[in-house]
Amino acid sequence: MKRLQLLLPLLFCMVATFGQSYKENAKRAKEIQLSDEYICALGHGANLKQASNNALAALASQISTTVKSEFNYLMDEENSNGDIDVSTKVNSIIRTYSHTTLKNTLELVIEDEPKATVLRYILKKDLEELFEQRKNKVLEYASNAEKYEKEYKVADALSSYYAALALLRSLPDGPNVKIRIGYAEEQLLMPLISKSVNDILNNISTKVESIEDDGDERTVVLHVTYKDQPAANFNYTYYNGTQRSDICSAKDGTGDITIPKNLSLSKIDLHAEYICEDEANYDRELQEVINNTDPVPFRTAKLKLEKGKEVKTVTVNNNVATAAVAFTPNIGSRQINSINNNTPETLPQNMAGASSLPGALDDSKVLPLLGTMHKIETAIRQKNYGSAKDCFTAEGFDMFTKLVNYGNAKLLRAPVLQFMENNGNITCRSFPMSFSFSGNRRTFVEDVVFHLTPDGKVYEVAFGLSKVAVNDIMNREAWNNNEKATIVNFLESYKTAYALKRLDYISSIFSNDALIITGSVVKSSGNKEISPTNVGHVKYTRQTKEQYMKNLKACFKSNEYVNIHFADNIVRRSGANPNIYGIQIKQDYYSSSYGDTGYLFLLIDFTDSKAPLIHVRTWQPDKDPNIRDGRIGIQDFRF
Repeated sequence: MKRLQLLLPLLFCMVATFGQSYKENAKRAKEIQLSDEYICALGHGANLKQASNNALAALASQISTTVKSEFNYLMDEENSNGDIDVSTKVNSIIRTYSHTTLKNTLELVIEDEPKATVLRYILKKDLEELFEQRKNKVLEYASNAEKYEKEYKVADALSSYYAALALLRSLPDGPNVKIRIGYAEEQLLMPLISKSVNDILNNISTKVESIEDDGDERTVVLHVTYKDQPAANFNYTYYNGTQRSDICSAKDGTGDITIPKNLSLSKIDLHAEYICEDEANYDRELQEVINNTDPVPFRTAKLKLEKGKEVKTVTVNNNVATAAVAFTPNIGSRQINSINNNTPETLPQNMAGASSLPGALDDSKVLPLLGTMHKIETAIRQKNYGSAKDCFTAEGFDMFTKLVNYGNAKLLRAPVLQFMENNGNITCRSFPMSFSFSGNRRTFVEDVVFHLTPDGKVYEVAFGLSKVAVNDIMNREAWNNNEKATIVNFLESYKTAYALKRLDYISSIFSNDALIITGSVVKSSGNKEISPTNVGHVKYTRQTKEQYMKNLKACFKSNEYVNIHFADNIVRRSGANPNIYGIQIKQDYYSSSYGDTGYLFLLIDFTDSKAPLIHVRTWQPDKDPNIRDGRIGIQDFRF
């Protein structure tokens, strides 16, 4: 009883304090509502969270009313289309800010639950800053798109331009935003994007490379070029006889479509995909804009599918091709159509000459390997994988079976092979294959690479890097061929390990005290071996190796597939230790439940080329203005 008597005065005091506080908030709310410096709105609800959300929605409507007259492009649409509701459209656009920057608006609690009342408000000058932040994002997407286009990355260029256009249309002064690209004068961005997208679409060519019939199913392999060069990447859909297909991703000029055998090629109705679905998966702000604004159609996205006169239909009996593919693009100096070489005794004429990559095997060493690669190709076509088991080591066959069971694996055409030697082992690249997943809207094309022992047994298979990335590393004159090949092989093994969910391998390549950072800025970890040079890079979370592997295991378990694409790789060697390399890579990460794009940095020790170790792994979603060139790199660490 005495304790209760002591508590009662305290409770009364607290109630009185809160009551006084609410009175002061109500007084302050009145001042804000009467001021010209603010935009504000009240919200009511049964609890504070509900009242706050209602106030946020009302604030978005108030902002819409304030800026409505600034959306000139909607006014122009109203003049040409009388049934447009400008107020509704502007309100939808402003709501795209409510889940991102508007979440940070100030609020006052005027009355507590159960009749909660909240005032949400923002300074008008802060509203201009909010629009300026989105404008900067628009300019970044547009600048990236222009860079991608020059690198023949058609999918990236189109989606980045569309992301810029969608965000641009959500700005009050969107039609007046200008950009300077290269040495040209400033241009209005909205018409520039439309022109650029149409120019890209008009310069895409899609040709039938080969046709293969298997029962009632027909596979058509496409050769996709942009300005007469193989497109580094390209996304498309097509009519498959009953509906539009899932999104297909071509790589290095190669893609495929699957249709019923009785469907005419003229009815395929091929379309370039330009709407930035992948970017919207990880950019919440962009996702809100896409969901709340009208799509912008581009009629030039409908493509003409050309069929060369020499292309023949290959009939497959028991999954074995009985005729050769007629068209093989010259992507390397050594070309082998192993369908025509069941028991090769001499090298075909089209294998003469030096390879375009350093370290290529001479003809005498290549000849004994052709039978092995043909046997593997036949096993893939027949889906009788055990028939090629003697071509592999035990571990290699285990990886092979995991790879061919990764999605619906399909060999696209007779492989064009290149053989290279590295530290006594042999690399054969590559088998072009497509992988599709029944429960997800995505088909990938990958170049499958085989690593063989000196006696010709395959001990590892991997998804290859793009040809541009491989050439960029292999043509570095300052490094020897073994060093360059080791880096390429490691990156391919790394990305493949995530696709095939090889937890043991991934664990083995991280040092026990590895510095693993998720976020855009490094923080000091206490690692005695390697540490950041700038302790001001403190923002995001460090994980131990154990934590990282635990999270990765959960990720693999919850996803049907994981697929990683690398681009824009920059490789630097440490001046302090010639065995340590820093690799910066733009990484596109796809999985059945999640996708993102960001910048990966790996600090790798190649002292033992057969057992490289990662000492640092960082991932940043965006370039950081506080870091040189925006990306964490080898310069950010001392040894």
